[in-house]
Amino acid sequence: MSRIEDLLESLKSSGVRLDKNIEYAFKSVNIEDFVDYSVEPFWQDKPVTFMTTMAGAEKNISAPHMIATLLHHLEIRNGQHFLLIGSKGGYLAAMLDQLLGVDGIVTIIEPHNEVLEHTVDTLEEYNSKGIIRVLSASSMDYFEDFEKPIDRVLITGAIREIPEFLEVILQDGTFMIGPFGGTIQQRLLKREKNANQWLDTDLGGVVFGPMDTFNAERNPLDPHVLAEHLEDSLTLISDIIEINETIYQSVEQLIITLRELPKDIPPISEETSEEEILEHPVVDLIMSEMEWLAPIWPIFSHLTPMDLMSFGNLDDESSSMAGGHRDLVP
Repeated sequence: MSRIEDLLESLKSSGVRLDKNIEYAFKSVNIEDFVDYSVEPFWQDKPVTFMTTMAGAEKNISAPHMIATLLHHLEIRNGQHFLLIGSKGGYLAAMLDQLLGVDGIVTIIEPHNEVLEHTVDTLEEYNSKGIIRVLSASSMDYFEDFEKPIDRVLITGAIREIPEFLEVILQDGTFMIGPFGGTIQQRLLKREKNANQWLDTDLGGVVFGPMDTFNAERNPLDPHVLAEHLEDSLTLISDIIEINETIYQSVEQLIITLRELPKDIPPISEETSEEEILEHPVVDLIMSEMEWLAPIWPIFSHLTPMDLMSFGNLDDESSSMAGGHRDLVP
């Protein structure tokens, strides 16, 4: 048996739904044609990195079991028009193309320029059955030019709410699937439009990367980025353990304060001095809250991109400002 056949048998034995058409798509599209790195994780049913952006953010193709699950719930039929938001390097578009046939259309909206270029390059080498086109996010201003209404939407990255343009262009009976939630975890939702309302089917908890790779490249000391992460972490933690009400309210107030800080605060780099680090508004704010924040900071530090230990070798005086935070970092 080939590696793809071994993988498909393994998926089926673990309970993943695979009809003959989805199996055919897996066998017809070579994962190697869409990635710049080793595809070994793919054969082990793990996500595989297809490219790294200039800023160092990795962009991944989902694990095979997740791809199969998405394709199953999309209820794909020949000749449909699919809107794919987030290209996954072109691999998912090629899979959809195999399932949609010669009358099918896959319209890709890719918000990240580097990923868009990678996707165009890979799909130029792919012999499509139907139409595949790759557009930037700004192209959605011209959605009325589409020759055929959109039947299905697949969103491939974490998103908090339905994009406004989808509210406009999607007709009743159309549905989308995507991971809705914060940056830490999401719910995979199937959302069908009915009488201008959305009827949701919860397909379970998932963990996807952010919709726009730029989000993964944002400065973790951007106060608005940190506020998002703390908010998501607080929701996750409070679902698992009971948090003291006073501390819960203090975290909520910290989130509000972070969102009130200016958006143009300069980032910290390797060249930033210790004095500049301590004067950074976000660091200063976090340090000032350490009296109550210190006991729970190790939990948040696992779930947020902000690591106080990464700010350099602070002297003893600055360490005491953090309420002994060195002992709290695993």
